Amino acid sequence: MDAQKPKSGIIVNAVLILLVIIWTVPTLGILVTSFRARDNVSKTGWWQSISDKSGYTLENYKQVLGGRTFTYKDSSGKTVRAKGDDMSGAFLNSLTVTIPAVVIPILIAAFAAYGFAWLDFPGRKTLFVIIVALLVVPLQIALIPVLRDYQVLKLNGTYLGIWLAHTGFGLPLAIYLLFNYISTIPRSIMESAFIDGASHFTTFTRLILPLSVPALASFAIFQFLWVWNDMLVALVFLSGAGAKMQVVTVRMLNMIGSRGQDWHLLTAGAFVSMILPLTVFLLLQRYFVKGLMAGSVKE
Repeated sequence: MDAQKPKSGIIVNAVLILLVIIWTVPTLGILVTSFRARDNVSKTGWWQSISDKSGYTLENYKQVLGGRTFTYKDSSGKTVRAKGDDMSGAFLNSLTVTIPAVVIPILIAAFAAYGFAWLDFPGRKTLFVIIVALLVVPLQIALIPVLRDYQVLKLNGTYLGIWLAHTGFGLPLAIYLLFNYISTIPRSIMESAFIDGASHFTTFTRLILPLSVPALASFAIFQFLWVWNDMLVALVFLSGAGAKMQVVTVRMLNMIGSRGQDWHLLTAGAFVSMILPLTVFLLLQRYFVKGLMAGSVKE
């Protein structure tokens, strides 16, 4: 048995290394391509240009971020002038959509999770079962009914509309995750607060929220990555606003449609859109595992 453990460890490590390589190589290729000139991309593969330091440029990022005009020669040899896709506005639009869409469900779910964990009211178990059941309901089936209601309420094409949509779609997971964490807080701590005269609101704001930071941060990562990378919900509920309210994912979709051959611009835009989610994950990763493990072990 002891001899089999090192062998199984080697196999697991080898599989993990293989998966890392499978994920890293294409990402490296996209990164290299984002710094290559348009003509070089169509002539050689990205792996052939790694040793050629002179073939790299920052023009792709300047064109994507600032909408800078650039020139190139098409297949017939004709010089063409084109304007780059300015993604700075789409970047700000994504921030405008994502930040409230993360904060609002966290606040609502934290109150709801506290109520389900520590308050006794009629129908508590039934309501919680319904919320958990909503986790398996695909959001796609709700898009058309919600869109019809938005058209009646004139919320389609507004930030408020997409904030409410992301809040509704994200609340079941948020409530379930926060409930698992809040319910593990020792009852003695709660009783001590009540003996000192603290109300439920005071206990929640001064005791529960500070203790629930790992679970809050864990859900914040999930929600931020989901909303930032979402294209379907943004495409449906912001379609009436036109180009002025396009988020990063929708702008990238339009770039694919108009610049299907300009891989140097598409890859640069892809890495620009990755910067903020990666930063958020790295800043909150120490809470990530702890938040995911919330409620999995009972003392």
